[in-house]
Amino acid sequence: DVIAKTVLETYNALQSKYKPVKATEDFFQWVPLSGIVAVKGSDHSLADIKLIENSTGMKCLPVNQVAEANGSVLHDWHAEVVALRAINHFLLHECLDLATSPTKISPIIRRKGTHEMSALNGLQPFAIHDDVHLHMYSSEAPCGDASMELLMEAQVDPTPWPIDQLHPATRKLPGLLRGRESFAELGIVRRKPGADLATLSKSCSDKLALKQCTSILSSCTSLLVDTANAYLESLILPKSQFVAHACERSFGRSFSSGRMKPVANPNWSGGYAFRPFKVGTTQHEFEYSRRSKPASSKELRTSNVAAVYNPRLQEALVLGRLQGRQKSDPKAASAVCSKRMWKLTLQVLAALGTPRMLQQVSESSNVQRWKGSVLFADRQQVKADARAKALEGWVRNAGDDFIVEPE
Repeated sequence: DVIAKTVLETYNALQSKYKPVKATEDFFQWVPLSGIVAVKGSDHSLADIKLIENSTGMKCLPVNQVAEANGSVLHDWHAEVVALRAINHFLLHECLDLATSPTKISPIIRRKGTHEMSALNGLQPFAIHDDVHLHMYSSEAPCGDASMELLMEAQVDPTPWPIDQLHPATRKLPGLLRGRESFAELGIVRRKPGADLATLSKSCSDKLALKQCTSILSSCTSLLVDTANAYLESLILPKSQFVAHACERSFGRSFSSGRMKPVANPNWSGGYAFRPFKVGTTQHEFEYSRRSKPASSKELRTSNVAAVYNPRLQEALVLGRLQGRQKSDPKAASAVCSKRMWKLTLQVLAALGTPRMLQQVSESSNVQRWKGSVLFADRQQVKADARAKALEGWVRNAGDDFIVEPE
């Protein structure tokens, strides 16, 4: 329970502007919470917790707005996804500190020795400390496959949503990545839920399953940090949100039901492996979960505010950008959006003065070209294998191709 308690207490200490509005007689606002905790050692005592970050959120960008995002608007601000962005943001800043100050010491990452760098030609000059372990807490079962039984159980009418009742734009999406319809189909890739939302953002179950292969690192962070110790060791859910066979089916590799079995013994390069996390439970409940609705409130509503917190950042987001900023405002971009994270990566590379990497990224300022370069060949192979063998039906949410200029 230490992991859950720590995330919840950190969130409770945030100012009210990062939280749903207080409950009234008319309504109670709820929102999912996720957080990642870095623990030094294996006994999980509070004294050994070195990093706490947490995020809330539950919306995503419609597919017809992805091309307009320009790297500055989040495609997906579900809590689990924002939590992964928040820890990558923190790691990039730790890399920048170590790159600019030889005497700096980080409790989370270290500078690699020369002998560790030779095989990688300057790639991934940093690594997470060997005795640091990463754990995630989520206040709700991840949307998608891991929550299907809970979803069915909660329906007044358990009949799956018919395809012909979905939003017209959603029916035309490639592969028809199902949100909540067709309950009988389990173990499949699904888009984010919402009967009237045309989106290609994959469910949190699917994204977390893929992270068991690629690590928690985003593309830009994977240039700088070794993947070997960058995998989640556990996912902690409230007991009320845990269905054992659903989690095993969604994330596991068992012979009978685990959909990740085809990639359980991969032959990947670049330090990548299949590293399944354990799913545990806690008795603690989040005060803004839908189960916390007081009897005095008539209606349950969703909150449109997403919060982002790590030791270097606090933000409130609405519609994938900073709260209170217009879409056209250059200052509306969150610190965890793709464009700003890539800019931060370029800052670290410049501070390192790593010739090979700088040459590769300076040939083009187009992010999609960077991702298609040899620098990401190992990562792209892992993603291709996982999607082809275990997460079949995955359709990329493409179209947000943007330019990044160094600061």
